Amino acid sequence: MEKIDILSLDLSELEAVLVENGEKKFRAKQIFQWLHVKRVFDFDKMTDLSIQLRQRLNEIFCINGLFVQKKLESSIDNTVKYLYRLSDGNFVETVLMEYNYGYSICVSTQVGCKMGCRFCASAIAGFVRDLRPSEILMQIYQTEQDAGVKVSGIVLMGIGEPLDNYDNVIKFLGLLSDKNGNDMSLRHVSLSTCGIVPKIYELAERKLQLTLCISLHSADNSRRSEIMPVNRAYDISELLKACRYYIDKTGRRITFEYAVIDNVNSSDKDADKLADLLRGINCHVNLIPVNKVKERNYTTARSGVADFAKRLGKRGINATVRRTLGSDIEAACGQLRRDAADQKRKEGADS
Repeated sequence: MEKIDILSLDLSELEAVLVENGEKKFRAKQIFQWLHVKRVFDFDKMTDLSIQLRQRLNEIFCINGLFVQKKLESSIDNTVKYLYRLSDGNFVETVLMEYNYGYSICVSTQVGCKMGCRFCASAIAGFVRDLRPSEILMQIYQTEQDAGVKVSGIVLMGIGEPLDNYDNVIKFLGLLSDKNGNDMSLRHVSLSTCGIVPKIYELAERKLQLTLCISLHSADNSRRSEIMPVNRAYDISELLKACRYYIDKTGRRITFEYAVIDNVNSSDKDADKLADLLRGINCHVNLIPVNKVKERNYTTARSGVADFAKRLGKRGINATVRRTLGSDIEAACGQLRRDAADQKRKEGADS
C-alpha cells in the first residue's frame, strides 16, 4: 500500500484517515500541530503519542522532506538561494530575502514551467510536474529551520506558474493559514501569475485577501505575445477584465509586474501605452530590471528603469523599481535548477 503524504492533508482529511484506521479523532489535531507548529517530521519524536500509534503512523503515512543540494549566500545583502532536491530526484529553488521588516521567502510551485516566457530561466530546463502542497510548505519549513529565522512574508514567484497548479496551491494556502497550524494571514502572501484568466476568476471567488501580482511586461498585444506565449490564449483585454473582476470581488489592489527590457518594452511610447492601459485600475506597478539568462540576450539599463518609473508617475501611475537582491549569487529562479538538471543528464549519459 502506498503511504499517504501527511503534510498535504488538511486537518479534516487527517481526522478522516485516522478514524478510518481505528484511531480517535482528537489525535489528528495533536499530530497536525506536531507537524505544522512544532515542525517535528519524525513520528517517533511525537512524545505525547503512544508507541503503538507512532508505529501505526509510520505504516500509514510518509513525510517527504527536501534535501539541500546547493546553497548560495550573498555577501551583499544576506539573500540565500537554496537548490532543493525532492524525494524523486527533481530540483526546485527557494530564495530567502532579508528586509527591514523581516524575512520574506520566494517559493516554487512546479518543477519547471510550461509558460515559456522568453526572459525567464524557469522554462528552459523543461516542465516535469506540479509540486504537492507538502513540497511547497517544506520549502518554508526547511528554510526557516536551516536559516534559524521566522518568515513573515511569502511570495509564490519561484519556478512554475502557481495558477497552472491551482488545486495544490489552494491546498497549500489553506494549510498555511489554518488556525491550528501556521495561522498565517494570507495578506502576507503574494501570488504571481502570467495571466491564466479562468483561474483568476476562480481565485477571486475565494476572496483569500492575498496580493495578486500579474506579470504583464508589455501593454501591446503583439509584443506581449512574442515574449509571453500565454497572451495568445488570453490577450491583454481579457486579462484586464479578469483583473477588474478580482479587484471588485476582493477589494484588493493588484500589482502589475513589468520587466523593463532594453529595445523590447522600454521606450517612452511603451511607458505611455502602459499608463493609458492601467489608468483607473486600483493597482501598483512593480518595475523589474530583467534578470540575466545565459540563453537569452535581454538586458536592462538601470537608469532606463528609473526613467520609465518617472514617466509613469507623471502620467498618474504609481510605480516603483524592485530592489535587486542576491545579484552576486544569481538569485533569479530557474538557473540553479537548469544547471543541476544538465549535470544530471550528463552524468546519466556518461554512466
